[in-house]
Amino acid sequence: MTDRTSLTVVLAAGEGTRMRSSLPKVLHPVAGQPLLVHVLEAAPHGAGTSLAVVVGPDHGTVEAEAKRLRPDAATFVQHERLGTAHAVLAARDAIARGADDLLVAFGDTPLISAETFARLREPLKDGAALAVLGFRAADPTGYGRLLIEGGKLVAIREQADASAEERKVTLCNAGVMAFDGRRALKILEKIGNANSKGEYYLVDAVTIVRDMGLEAVVIETSEDEVRGINTKAQLAEAEAVMQARLRKAALEAGVTLVAPETIFLAADTKFGSDVTIEPFVVIGPGVTIDDGAVIHSFSHIVQSSIGKKALIGPFARLRPGNSLGDGSKVGNFVEMKASTLEAGVKVNHLSYIGDTHVGAKTNIGAGTITCNYDGFSKHKTMIGAGAFIGTNSSLVAPVKIGNGAYIGSGSVITKDVPDDALAVERSPQVNRENGAKRYRELKTRDKPPKGS
Repeated sequence: MTDRTSLTVVLAAGEGTRMRSSLPKVLHPVAGQPLLVHVLEAAPHGAGTSLAVVVGPDHGTVEAEAKRLRPDAATFVQHERLGTAHAVLAARDAIARGADDLLVAFGDTPLISAETFARLREPLKDGAALAVLGFRAADPTGYGRLLIEGGKLVAIREQADASAEERKVTLCNAGVMAFDGRRALKILEKIGNANSKGEYYLVDAVTIVRDMGLEAVVIETSEDEVRGINTKAQLAEAEAVMQARLRKAALEAGVTLVAPETIFLAADTKFGSDVTIEPFVVIGPGVTIDDGAVIHSFSHIVQSSIGKKALIGPFARLRPGNSLGDGSKVGNFVEMKASTLEAGVKVNHLSYIGDTHVGAKTNIGAGTITCNYDGFSKHKTMIGAGAFIGTNSSLVAPVKIGNGAYIGSGSVITKDVPDDALAVERSPQVNRENGAKRYRELKTRDKPPKGS
């Protein structure tokens, strides 16, 4: 299909009132990414493709998310909600440019695939004016039925208007459509609002195409793929389907999932070879796990890079911004944030490492805390290679621990420690004096306003 240009119009203007949330519906997450992001990633990419996203008034966050993922996206506002065809025509300027294929998709169908969009475009190449995506519903109640005669689509009949015989049809309308771009604007402009709600509905495009002597066809897909999200219950159902897909893909790629049904992955999780993940692990967005790494049970990892043969957990929490070198170890009840561990570093248990850089083969003893927040700002802790940090130590940032330095157990370190030095600071009096001095320094600074 690379010889045909395309425009994908994604309808994302819905308020999602049934979600009972102030967050716009299409920004609710599935597998760590907003619903809209899944659709935009599936939509055609590359040369000859363009994208338009129709948003609601005051939905700047939706527009920003679309631009973040697809900087090429044009956005249009549907100021009044007068039906699906009305929403599509909010992007009239983009449609008028005349791409070969016009795809209409919905921002709340996160399970749709790029392959399905490609299949939907195929009939247009062969002369069809309209292709409608359909599915066989286990329970078709409430769905519009796709009525076919002689292999061609002749009508979409809504449940309320269907005869008893038509209601027996299980082939249902998914809402997603592909138009011949040369005729799309003319078809859309013919859609009227002569109905009880006075709205303009895309389903009427089938009748208009037939009246114009043109051809409409159906492309079938699975019911799961076209699940629309209108409630939190449906969001949870889509999450379950997506997780099943992600686990299956991971297993097929050679990842060992000891108990797959207990493991939660993000859509963008990347695995090396021979990775093992034990039960009850949650992996959020932005995680890369390299060859031979093992993630032990009950660990939670977000926006972190894990090196080859690293060991994580059990009960480890990696917050955003971590980079763990090859052969590093983050053990039981360790929390990390915005930190780098070089190769062979061990943080075995009961420690907090935040805003810290740790040199290769350093050992961090149990109960060690990097005190990175002074009540006003975050500060860095720098620990050199081959250092030893004794148990129950507090490293008060900003502070530097040199290469090969030895910090005795129970120390509170407030000053830089040179290379290969021994530091043992246990005096309560000194600790109180250092703390009081630091407090006086901070009190002389202007505290930033809330929210800054």
